[in-house]
This record gives sequence, C-alpha cells and structure tokens, in this order.
Amino acid sequence: MVLSHHESIGLFRSSAPYINAHRGKTFVLMFGGEAIEDDNFPHIIQDIALLSSLGVRLVLVHGARPQIDQRVALRKTEPRFSHEVRITDKETLECVKDAAGSVRCHIEALLTMGLPNSPMHGAHIRVCTGNLVVAKPMGVLDGVDFENTGQVRRIDTNGINDHLNDGSIVLLSPMGYSSTGEVFNLSHEDVATQAAIALKADKLVVFSNYSGIFRKDGKLIRTIERTVLEQLHRDGELMTEDTVIRALTTSIAAGIPRAHCVSYETDGALLQELFTRDGAGSLVMENHYEQLREATIDDVGGILNLIKPLEESGVLVKRSRERLENEIHQFIVIERDGMIIACAALYLYPDDGSAELACVATHPDYRGKNRGERILDEVRERAIAAGIQRLFVLTTVTGHWFLDQGFKAATVDALPAQKKELYNFQRKSKVYTLDIE
Repeated sequence: MVLSHHESIGLFRSSAPYINAHRGKTFVLMFGGEAIEDDNFPHIIQDIALLSSLGVRLVLVHGARPQIDQRVALRKTEPRFSHEVRITDKETLECVKDAAGSVRCHIEALLTMGLPNSPMHGAHIRVCTGNLVVAKPMGVLDGVDFENTGQVRRIDTNGINDHLNDGSIVLLSPMGYSSTGEVFNLSHEDVATQAAIALKADKLVVFSNYSGIFRKDGKLIRTIERTVLEQLHRDGELMTEDTVIRALTTSIAAGIPRAHCVSYETDGALLQELFTRDGAGSLVMENHYEQLREATIDDVGGILNLIKPLEESGVLVKRSRERLENEIHQFIVIERDGMIIACAALYLYPDDGSAELACVATHPDYRGKNRGERILDEVRERAIAAGIQRLFVLTTVTGHWFLDQGFKAATVDALPAQKKELYNFQRKSKVYTLDIE
C-alpha cells in the first residue's frame, strides 16, 4: 500500500504522542532463531535501529534453536529432548556455542550497516554483549540429567544499565555462565522474561510466527488481560506458540506493565504496534482489580451514579433509569472492586454500516490511566464483529479527546438518516467519525 503525501504526513504526526511516550523507556525484544532466518529480519533490524534513534533503551534477546539443530545434524549427533527441553551434553554444547556465536555476529553485522540511501544510514549503533546472564544447571528431572542445559540464576542489571545509559543496544544470547566457569544452554524465553523482570522494563515485545495471539477459530485477540489469557492457554484454545504465551504471561504476572506479540514475517509490524492506535498484534495487560465487560441490569445504578454529574453539567444528554434499563445491553463498563468507574454505549446502524459511540464517561478519580482508550478498543472490536465500517460520536465538550483517538471532524450530513432526523440543533453537538475497516 502506497500512502499519499497527506496520508504520510498524517501518519507521522499521529505517531508523535507515542514517540514522546516511548522515549527513555526500556523495552526487551524477544525473537527466536526462526525469526532470524526469515526474509523480513533485516527490516526488523532497521525498525530496531529506528527505535534506538528515537531514544528507546533496547535489550534484544535472540534464540537459536533451528541454527543449533542444523549444527547437530552436521555433526550427525542424535538430538535429545525431555519435557520439550534440549539435553545439552558436551558435544551438543559445542553446537550451541557455535550457533549462538554465529547468530550474534549476524545480528551485530546487520546493526552496523550504514550504507547511503538505506534506512540505517548514519545510525552509528553500538551493540554490547558479554557475560551479563548468570546461569545455573537445570539438574536432574524425572531421572534425566540435562547436563549443560541451564536456567537463569541472575541478570547483571547494573552491567546492562551501564550499556543502556551509554546509548548502546544490549544483545543477549541464549547462553549463561556460572561462577565455576561453566557455560549453559538457556531458553531465550527464560532469558528474555528474566531480563525484563530484573530490569523492570516498560515493555516486553515478543516476535511470533503469528500476527499476535490467535484463538483456534482464527480470531485475533488484540487486547487481553493476563488471567484470561492464561485460562485460554490452559483450555487449549490458542494457536500462538506456547513459548510466546508463557513469556507474555510470566512477564505481566511479575509486574511488567505491558507485553506485546507481533509477527516477525510482517514488514513494519513492530513500528505499527508501538506507534499506531490500532497496532499490528496483541497487547497483554494485568488489570487485577478491574474488569471490562458488557453491562447487565445490575449495573444500572452504578452507571447512573457515574454519568449524573456529566448530565448535570451538560456534557452528556440526560438518560432516564427506564431508558438505561431498556438499553443496558448496548453498554460496556469497567468495574473496579464492585464500582462502575467507566462506561460507554454502542448503538448500531447496520443499514448504514455505521455505529454511534455514546455516553463515554470515566469517574474523575480514575481518569488518565487509558481506561477510555480500553473501552474504545473494545467498542471497535464489537463494531467490527457486527460488520460495522465506521463509528461516529456526538459531543459538545470532549471533541479533542476523540481527535486524539483518531476520529475526524465531520458534519451532520455524515450521520445516518435515522440519527440525522433526531439531531438536536439547539444543543449543537459536534460530529466526529472514525473508519474502522
């Protein structure tokens, strides 16, 4: 898809809030050896270089399973696994060191590129590696000695932060070292999650063979809470790789604010996920004490309490209890400790292919924490599922917020005929629309 001049400028401008939000933050990026062998990997490296130039502190964690398999096959060594974990004997360890070293050099070479007329011209990126992961042996499990297969014992956060503070990208391999001088083969999932947790990273981004987290029915889950994701995983309802799901849930459970899953095959997926509202993959969050759900008749009182001050100030149109009871299934709410702290309603106009987003409200004590954005994302998903191509909203006060979310100013003529007939010209609400195809 080729963007017009105005579309390119609009896209660049709309990314500004995300650029400001991500500057100075620490992101851990996890990708397996399969991603490194994909034709799109050089583009991922270019996007990583762009993130670095925008002031994002980056820790890259790579895997090397297919590269290790190739070297094991060349040595005509029989690969051994138990519990889906490689048993690393001395001969296999040489394959691991060879593969990890080769992959590391390949990534460093790509990050060093700076040819004229290329995206990385003038980037001057420094990549730092080293003995930054302290490991311990996995030991003997169910009578199986895993030998030089290990687990992360400790991440050298001081060393990593020193490199990050110097403006370098830190590259971690799936290998760790012990105080006794031994080398251990680690899973890159373990290294990535433990690095993110130890560094108190702002995000973990995991590259997958899939364009996010997919249910077995083929539906992409764009935003999901950790506990729900874990239940779907236990129930066998997901298609996305187990290693990816484990990394996402483990990091969020340990306090990482957000974890993302994007495709390593799709050009620009990383940038689209981080710098656009719709994203390109899946976002996992915690939200222990808040539940986003469809409203029930028991929520009528809570919604009335929430919207009453806004109705009295003229921000929202007044709704009677009777009307709210009749329309309750059009509402979405966020509940926190039994209290409704945010809501919105979705009214469908299927003949016109559009839907109205209405009665958007957040309790004053809970504003500024992206709850409005969470509700908007849910409304968008429900509208798309209903075959809707466009959202519209009428507002007298909060137009700027909707513009920030990607809506565009429109006229009354943009409304469906049925809604246009009910438009209150005395109230003079402004109209904003959002294409969601």
